[in-house]
Amino acid sequence: MVGRVTPDTLTLHEAHRFPNEPVRLNGTLHWNILSLHQGVLTGLKAAATATTEATPLTSIGIDSWAVDYGLLDATGSLLGNPVHYRDTRTADAADTVAAAIPPPALYAATGLQHLPFNTIYQLVAARGTPALAAAHRLLLIPDLIAYWLTGEASTELTNASTTQLIDPRTRTWSPHIADTLGIDLALFPPLRNPGTPAGTLLPDVLAATGLPHPTPVTAVGSHDTASAVVGVPATSPRFAYIATGTWSLAGLELDAPVLTEASRLANFTNELGVDGTVRYLRNIMGLWLLQECLRTWENTGEQHHLPTLLEAAARATPLRSVVDAGDPAFIAPGDMPDRIAAACRRTGQPAPRTPAETTRCVLDSLALAHRRALADAVRLSGRTGTVDAVHIVGGGAHNTLLCQLTADACGLPVVAGPAEAAALGNVLIQARTAGTISGGLPELRALLHSTQPLRQYEPTGDHSAWDRAASRLEGAEVTETEEAKAAEEEPCG
Repeated sequence: MVGRVTPDTLTLHEAHRFPNEPVRLNGTLHWNILSLHQGVLTGLKAAATATTEATPLTSIGIDSWAVDYGLLDATGSLLGNPVHYRDTRTADAADTVAAAIPPPALYAATGLQHLPFNTIYQLVAARGTPALAAAHRLLLIPDLIAYWLTGEASTELTNASTTQLIDPRTRTWSPHIADTLGIDLALFPPLRNPGTPAGTLLPDVLAATGLPHPTPVTAVGSHDTASAVVGVPATSPRFAYIATGTWSLAGLELDAPVLTEASRLANFTNELGVDGTVRYLRNIMGLWLLQECLRTWENTGEQHHLPTLLEAAARATPLRSVVDAGDPAFIAPGDMPDRIAAACRRTGQPAPRTPAETTRCVLDSLALAHRRALADAVRLSGRTGTVDAVHIVGGGAHNTLLCQLTADACGLPVVAGPAEAAALGNVLIQARTAGTISGGLPELRALLHSTQPLRQYEPTGDHSAWDRAASRLEGAEVTETEEAKAAEEEPCG
């Protein structure tokens, strides 16, 4: 994406888009990292073509998904393709970590939501492997791409905070956590804050892309959600955000982390943001649920045009069945419609019968999860005053049904857009670093608000219907907990 920024204008142009398709090899799911790097080079070549001498490329910023990493040997060579966070290798790692550090102590030290693929679980699962034994450097994915572009190694802070090895109060590493788990922090290069120089393009990259020397790389919020939250066009500090796409990340922007036991039990995370902020949020499964449904239907010969499917879902019975969008059963790829139907039956609700009903179940469930996450975030953070508006940014901003359902569920106005919030947040930090614009996050967001197309949704319908749907899920959770407790107490026969 090529952004053009002045104090009064902000535009974004798509230079190149390429697929991101993981590869399963010998039972392990990997990122196709070399293909992705080639896509980056092709994109930079397209960006070079899109710029002129009058408007040269000022800098490059990289953001990506979190938690995953590549290992380098002492010569800087990659030790195998990075393992994908959806791989099952971390299945038993959480128990290993909990035996060494009780979950309350881990949360008090790092403030990170328990997710089975966090970097610490990946590293514990990788203990004893030849690749980790031979590793001289560990680079998170955006830092790995930056290293291949510049030859300089660093660890950008917002993404580092997703490793569960960062103390969110000091915004630096937690040696106690690393030492207790046998993780060598020397594998990580020095931490780098967003808005600082991260090197210049290497000669071979210049040759491959046609970009001029020296073209700098700038550290941005390299965790894509960190950049997306910069890209929230809020006009008031009392906003909530939902960064939507494969995941829904719903929460608040805070000045300090919330490290209480109640916060841990509610599965909230304290990821670090730009300009000293904290992204206090809950990870929700997101549009992955619908993406996997579409993939499953396509694999079985059913072709569904998404706009037509969403129109049919809008006509389907609302809140007929809902599922817990945070259920770990939905993480892995596979037959998502069948898993959704099974979850409905397990909670005493009718299973969806058609693709439209399945789609409506997914979107109702996501809206319900958004409502619950934002209400919990306000309560647990002790934030004073009400939330003025919910900002939906990312790909979900295009989904009008999801946006309206979220407004209905939350009982709050929803402002949808921009869809490319991560790219916009990325280029804004680059532009500020280059001196093209100035100011803090409020000033950057004011520029977004004045330049980007936005759509507002007002809450409609019977709000109590959402209360009843929520109570169905809450009742199911209580029942399942009681059944599990009874099973534990039942003597073996």
